[in-house]
Order: sequence, then structure tokens, then C-alpha cells
Amino acid sequence: MTAPVWVPTWSHQDVEIKEDNLVYKGFYKVQKLQLRHQCFSGQWSPWLVREQVHHSNAAAVLLIDLKQQKLVMVEQCRIGMISSGHEHSPWVLEIVAGLIDPGESPEETVLREALEEANCEIEALHTIGEFYNSPGGFAEKTTLYCGITSAIGKEGIRGVGSEHEDIRVHVLDIEKVLHAFDQRVFHLSASTYIALQWLALNLQNRHPFLMK
Repeated sequence: MTAPVWVPTWSHQDVEIKEDNLVYKGFYKVQKLQLRHQCFSGQWSPWLVREQVHHSNAAAVLLIDLKQQKLVMVEQCRIGMISSGHEHSPWVLEIVAGLIDPGESPEETVLREALEEANCEIEALHTIGEFYNSPGGFAEKTTLYCGITSAIGKEGIRGVGSEHEDIRVHVLDIEKVLHAFDQRVFHLSASTYIALQWLALNLQNRHPFLMK
């Protein structure tokens, strides 16, 4: 067996939590922690106060029509962009994504979200990977996929009304999207950025999933 490139110095048992209080519960849940942890010197850190933001884990999928050489992407207003000033619009172009419901697998989530957000049925799924969005304070993991679908007739307005979703579906040329991505024409969420990076690299390398 190949030796691992890296293993963590410490584990959960090397973090001591003195207080763990729920200070806010809404779309997000915020815990206020008083904790200390082992340092690389072997000593304990001083007692620290930190906020931890809880959110359901998420799953996202890059929807691609290989026959038409199109991507199906969605545009919607993102609250986190409102405080960024007037340089960038709060309406962001993204891949389809959603929160994983209790008892649901990430695969089931992207199949559901593709229908809800883009009216797309996924014919095949390939796992790109998983990542923590901002582990400095957010307890949220995203599982990322590429999904083969048909882009024909998918443009329009979508979203689940009861969830106050207002989503515009775009069908875009792969080549044009990747060129705009390379030129940094628009700002992207982390999952969209990673997905387009993966697509650019693996189209070039003729990944078997993209040669179907």
C-alpha cells in the first residue's frame, strides 16, 4: 500500500470544548463555541471563542449535453453578493445545486434539483469530488458531479415556488462558457468554478465520461 502524502497531526480528541451554545437558528444555525486545541508545539492553545455556522450539506451538478455541445446553467439572486458593493451583480450564473434533504443521498439530491431547477433528466452521473466550502467557520460539505442530459428546450424560468426560488435557465455553448471562464468574464461560486476547471481539463484530456 502506498504511504499517504499527508495525515493530520491531531484529531477530534485534541480539541476541548468548554461551551457550545446555539445563538441563532434560521436559514443557517450559528453555534458559539469556547474551545482550545493542541498546537504544533505540543502545548494547548488559550481558550478561544469561535462561531460555527451550520448548514445542510449540499450537492451540485454540471449539466452537459455532449451531442449539442451545450451546458445547462442557472441564474439567480445570491444574498452573499449583495454586500459586495456595486461592482458585481447579485445575480450569479451557476451550475445546478441544492441542499441534501434528510435521508437523501447526494446523487438523489442532484437528480431532484436538476428537475426542479432546470427541468433536466440526468442520463449518467460522474463524481468530480467533494469539498468543504469554507471550513474556517462553515460546517458544510459539497459533493460535485458532472451529469449528462439533453439541453433541448430547457431555457426558461424555473424554481420551486414554495421555496421562493426564481431561476432563469440558460443553455450555453461549452466553448463560449470555457472561453469566458478563462478570461474571467464573470464571477462564480466555488462549485461552479471547480466544475468548469474540471471540464476544461478533462475535455482536453479526453476523459472517457465526456466522450460518450
